[in-house]
Amino acid sequence: MKRQKYQYGDHPSQWGELFLPETPPASSSRNGKRPATRGVVVVIHGGYWRSQYGAELGEPLAKDLAAHGMAAWNLEYRRAGNGGGWPHTFEDVLAGIDRLRGVAEEHGLDLARVVALGHSAGGHLAVWAAGRDRLAGLGTPDADRQVERNLNGEAVHLTGVVSQSGLLNLAQADWLDLSNGAVSNLMGGSSGKYPKRHKYADPMSAVPLDVPVYAVHGLEDSTVPMSQSEAYAAAARAAGAPVQVVKVPGDHFALIDPKASSYRKCRELVQELLAT
Repeated sequence: MKRQKYQYGDHPSQWGELFLPETPPASSSRNGKRPATRGVVVVIHGGYWRSQYGAELGEPLAKDLAAHGMAAWNLEYRRAGNGGGWPHTFEDVLAGIDRLRGVAEEHGLDLARVVALGHSAGGHLAVWAAGRDRLAGLGTPDADRQVERNLNGEAVHLTGVVSQSGLLNLAQADWLDLSNGAVSNLMGGSSGKYPKRHKYADPMSAVPLDVPVYAVHGLEDSTVPMSQSEAYAAAARAAGAPVQVVKVPGDHFALIDPKASSYRKCRELVQELLAT
């Protein structure tokens, strides 16, 4: 397994680490170079968007994915408490995904298939990022102007998402006061104070997406309620998107334990998305 770290900005938390399987180098074809690996998996860690939780949570997953023949991009980003929160956390996730454009040729990456695997708050960010083309049309122009993002055609678009107990209904998470005000902490204030900002950041606002989403959730999860996945899936299906809730055994952290069957199901879904 090979691994290489790249910065996508000047802040210490603006980096991603690429994990590559041991595969033969890209071979020649009539159309030039053929990618050595099929697609890329963007691993986005959780931790309720707080700075004390970092990309070390995603590293075991990235290693496992590479061990199973997939290129994995373990993405770090600014979180609330270290320069992140609104709007910088959101900017970083998009910029971090777009950084793949600059390293694809060097490593023979196939950017026609880029699947995000996001856990908890990372599931929120993954599904939100998958809706990047919808952001300008959400009716929140002031919020949209605050998020700097790649609009010059060089964006790397997600082609599917596996959300692992993701926070997919931001308004409900705020109302439930999950993790002692984590949503308000991320957004720099309450939804009452910044309603447009909260709407812009909520994956529920962008349904239906035009890419497949699997909402995997642990049956014993007491950290993020199952209703987060179920509400998103219900709204997406009502809008015509075939989002599936996949219920698996285990608690919140079984989904990021490479030894757990719950995680293995997530890996299988990622492989399925890369194959389509």
